[in-house]
Order: sequence, then structure tokens, then C-alpha cells
Amino acid sequence: LASGGESLGEDLIEWGRERFGLTINEFYGQTECNLMVGNGRDLPPVRPGWTGTAIPGHEVAVVDEEGRELPAGAEGSIAFRRPDPVMFLGYWKNEKATAEKFRGDWLISGDLGARDEQGYFRFIGRDDDLITSGGYRIGPGEIEACLLRHPAVALAAAVGEPDPIRTEVVKAVVVLKPGHTGTLQLASELQEHVRSRLAAHEYPRIVEFRAELPLTATGKIIRRALRSPRKPAG
Repeated sequence: LASGGESLGEDLIEWGRERFGLTINEFYGQTECNLMVGNGRDLPPVRPGWTGTAIPGHEVAVVDEEGRELPAGAEGSIAFRRPDPVMFLGYWKNEKATAEKFRGDWLISGDLGARDEQGYFRFIGRDDDLITSGGYRIGPGEIEACLLRHPAVALAAAVGEPDPIRTEVVKAVVVLKPGHTGTLQLASELQEHVRSRLAAHEYPRIVEFRAELPLTATGKIIRRALRSPRKPAG
């Protein structure tokens, strides 16, 4: 059993073990460059919150805006070195878009991530899903995983809400489990739930309750549909 896309949290991994009696493997790649990072039950072992290590034969790194490799622990763009047998040749009749996809020999995934000393990669978020607040770049995944550990939460999304001082603040959009009501008291409880477990800048200053969240055909949350429109400057 395997999962692709965003990293699985500890709760989902444990759910797979309890429900199916096995460990869910994770794979990471994209249309332009297929399976590049992954893990398995034993080799390399699954670590909650980490997508895995580079698949043998492929070179994966975290790079800066100039395409320079970053050291372990630093956040940057997850990238794949060319040439690679599973990498695309280019966008059809669009040389400009193809060139913009690369920084030197690195194909840029469009995802923010980090790598640790053991070579495990952590997916933080899509560049266009990142929340910029008070100088921090915040990925929504960790906040959403934290909210899902609250017994009242069935589904959660974290997005940026425009703010004149911080650029954005974190907004949590939450679908509750049956038997729970979206009250101010519960909103405060969810805020404290996140604040006590994650960094201070990651807790949601706004909590919004909804009956459902917009999803793609494959079940991914469409976060852009949950953001408030930005007001034009001036």
C-alpha cells in the first residue's frame, strides 16, 4: 500500500497499521520527473512526517534561489539533477516555460522542503500554498496534521489570510466530526491545541468552521479556494 503527494502524518501511518496490518509506503515525484524519493517498511524505514530518501540512481537536493545546494536542515526548493531517465525533455512547444523550470542543472519541483543528515526529505508545502507571516514561511501540512489530532476535527486546511501587519496570518478551516458544534469556545480550544504543540507563529489566529472542504478528484484539499481575495493596493 503506497501514498503519493503530501507527507503522511503519524496518525495516518498508525491508522494504516491498525486497519490493514501494514505500513503505508510513501512516494514523491511529479509529472515532469517521476518517482524520485520514497520509503518502505524496512528500507529506508518509514519516519512520520518525512517522505523518504532519494531513490537509488537519482540525485535529489534542496537548493536556494540560485540553484546552489543547501546543507542539511536548511529549507529551500526540492530539486532533481538532470539528466535523469525519468525526467521530462521539456514542455511541448514552450521553451520559455521549460527554461524557467530549471536553475542550472536542477529541475525545480515547486515544493519547499528540507533534508536531514540521514538524507531523508521533508515536504513542507507547495510554494503557492506557503503562508508568509511575520517574516516566517509556514507550510500548511504540519498545522493541518496537528488539528486532525484533536478529537472534534474530521478535516482541516490551513491557509494564509491577508493581514496589514504580518502580511498574512494563519487561518484554519475546519470540518467537525458528527456531534460537535463550531462554537467560539471550540475555536479557542483548537487554537490552544496547535499553540501548545507547534511554534508560536504557526497557530491559527482565525478558525472558520465549514460543512465541507473543496477537494480535487484525488481527494486533495484545494487550498486556494479557501483564501480570502487580496484587496488591491491603494
